Parts: sequence; structure tokens; C-alpha cells
Amino acid sequence: MYEYIKGRLDELSPACAVVEAAGIGYAVNISLNTFSQIEHQTEVKLFLHYVVREDAQILFGFSTKTERELFRMLISVSGVGGNTARMILSTYSPHELQNIISSGNAVLLKNVKGLGIKTAQKIIVELSGKTLALEGDTAAAAGAGSTAVYDEASAALAMLGFKKTESEKVLREIVASQPSASVEDVIRMALKRL
Repeated sequence: MYEYIKGRLDELSPACAVVEAAGIGYAVNISLNTFSQIEHQTEVKLFLHYVVREDAQILFGFSTKTERELFRMLISVSGVGGNTARMILSTYSPHELQNIISSGNAVLLKNVKGLGIKTAQKIIVELSGKTLALEGDTAAAAGAGSTAVYDEASAALAMLGFKKTESEKVLREIVASQPSASVEDVIRMALKRL
């Protein structure tokens, strides 16, 4: 029903953004990935998924169409609701999630809070091959070079003894805010934040 919302970012938290469009403030549930993409912006455009339940009408917003399509694929799996899908997309970037599904790594996927091994396996079985059909949007294409930087920096921090979950969160923020930074610069910035 709704394709996207474009307007002034009125309020922002890691789980929700309030976007004012045509004088109305829309509360939009977002992932941490989307939060990191829009946190320093005043005007935003979020691609929407609209859920109507018996007790609520909920908007989920995403910074890219790829992330929204992954969300829709996730909620098509039996047992995965909107909040679980959002938690998965908060834990892993769209690129990371596509790699996890294509490699069949259910153990890594079950690291998401509230997700068991059976549901993780079900997601992989049902979505295997489907995520490869997703075409990268302009943001993903622009971030293709930064993916290699991210991977190298992540490996370097792991060798230095930092926990993967903590270092990856910091690296995602750094690469999103400075996509042209070199591996060395990204590692230096990450070390200051860890």
C-alpha cells in the first residue's frame, strides 16, 4: 500500500524513527542498520512495509529496497514475525545476511537474540537461492568497495582479540559514515571506539 515516506526526521531512536511528512508525524519501526544509515540526516526517505493486525497498524522502514526485500522474505517464513525479522536485520547487514543464507550458516544466524536453531535452519532452507536474486541498489553498489574494507578490518580486529559482535557493530557504523576510508583508517577509528 505504501511504497516510501520522505520527510523531516523529527525523532530518532535505534528502534524507531518519527518522520514528519505533510504535517503528520509517522512512527516507523527501523533496524539498527537503517538507524546507522540515517542518524546524521535531517531529511530522510524510508522504504516502507505496512502491517495491519487485529490490534495494530505498524510501519516498518528501511534505508534501502534491498533491506526491505530481505525483511519481506524473512517474514514469509513461518514462525518469523516483523520484530524477529527486524532483529535479524539489526544484527546483520543485508550483505552479511545474504552471505549467511547462501552459505547455509544456521549456527551464525541463531546468534540473533530470540532465534532458535530450528527457525534459523528453516530460514536458510526456505530462502536459500532467493536472496541471490536481489539486485543491489545504488547504496549497496556504492558500498561494494567498502565491503572488502569491512571484511579486512573485521578480520584484523578478530586477530587482535576483540569480540566479533562488538567490533562488527562499530565497523558497520564507521564504514557507513565514511565509505571511502582505507582499511588502516577504519581499524584506527574502530580501536578508538572499542
